[in-house]
Amino acid sequence: MSSASSTSPIDRVLQLATHLTTNHNNNMQNGSHHADAFADVPLAPPDAIFQLTAAYKADKFDKKVNLGVGAYRDNEGKPWVLPVVKKAKALIQEQENIDHEYLAITGLADFTKASPKLIFGPDSDAIKENRVSAVQTISGTGANHLAALFLYKYYGPWKGKSDAEKVIYLSNPTWANHKAIFANIGCKTIDYPYYDAKTISLDFENFKKTLNEIPESSVVLLHACAHNPTGVDPTQDQWKEIAGIFEKRALFAFFDCAYQGFASGDLDNDAWAVRHFVDRKIPLLVCQSYAKNAGLYGERIGCLNVVSKDADEAKRVLSQLSVLQRSEISNPPSFGARIVSMLLNDEQMFQEWIRDVKTMAGRIIEMREALYDQLVNKLHTPGDWKHITTQIGMFSFTGLNPEQCKKMVENAHIYMTGNGRISMAGLNTNNVQYVAECIDKAVRGTL
Repeated sequence: MSSASSTSPIDRVLQLATHLTTNHNNNMQNGSHHADAFADVPLAPPDAIFQLTAAYKADKFDKKVNLGVGAYRDNEGKPWVLPVVKKAKALIQEQENIDHEYLAITGLADFTKASPKLIFGPDSDAIKENRVSAVQTISGTGANHLAALFLYKYYGPWKGKSDAEKVIYLSNPTWANHKAIFANIGCKTIDYPYYDAKTISLDFENFKKTLNEIPESSVVLLHACAHNPTGVDPTQDQWKEIAGIFEKRALFAFFDCAYQGFASGDLDNDAWAVRHFVDRKIPLLVCQSYAKNAGLYGERIGCLNVVSKDADEAKRVLSQLSVLQRSEISNPPSFGARIVSMLLNDEQMFQEWIRDVKTMAGRIIEMREALYDQLVNKLHTPGDWKHITTQIGMFSFTGLNPEQCKKMVENAHIYMTGNGRISMAGLNTNNVQYVAECIDKAVRGTL
């Protein structure tokens, strides 16, 4: 009988374990062990807003309030599906010829033809002259990414420059995701003065001063309306001055428009700045999102619009946008695009959508007035609270400092970010008094 046949099962297991351990050690010494492939990957910090929402959901306090979420809520604090969107969904389901085939690389044609008209206006010379290249994107985030990628590769003044010289100027503060999007592409970001914490208003003079000092042909990101996160927008006269500087210094306007109609309740009014820049033939692009104004947060429907000097250039721009899109997402999603296309192309549904948008914007405006009334007229809270009603859109910078914000979260169970930003959509007639009372206590140091 061979030695192998006389070996017990337990011995054979031990021999196998020894063999595997020896190979493991050899691989470790040779630097080829797979477990080391990601050994140096650091643990990323959790997203602040999502972490805030998770903490809110876990809280058992009966008066808890979530003022961190960037999504519309009705007066009962619940998500609201727009009635016109429900109607559009029902109509889509009734269409027997609807399938699940791929869209074109640049998106649903009916959508990409209509979306530019919403932001530029149907009578815009840029549209009539075929100078707009429109591509359906993964909401506003995808539009920002594709826009930055296109500029990185093809923006003329950046030709031959290093990544460190490909700079996008961002307002201080701005949407938290802007810096991450541009950094991932390779662009450098630099802040420009925008918000004055002392006056809780636009730092207009320093904003203009910086625009006059940065290199000519620089790329500057502008929030078209309802600035996120401050809620502070330039007036139309201030926009005219800003446009004049862009014109004089050949600056490129990178407009991010996530709240058209959602800011004032008027789609045309919220597009005023963009249209003014187009009228002055300032080089620009616009990123659109339908997450907020159509309540299609999870459908991820957006549009990137690049305005060129003529139709030939626009054709070439669209061809390269198509190439970039193909390499990243191949084809955008169809369902949400079909919904928005209905809202934009059917006149009756468009009017219904306008009413729904006014409902959302109107409720937020009412909450601003209610909070102001509680702080000023009912509680006589120290300080000037006019900014609550003069700011616009979903968000408001309250002026509360980090320590006060911390007490709002820990002691009052009112969830908000440490910079004092609150989502006005989180307020309703059932909680606005409680929130106001807690702000009053935080300001007085008694919370």
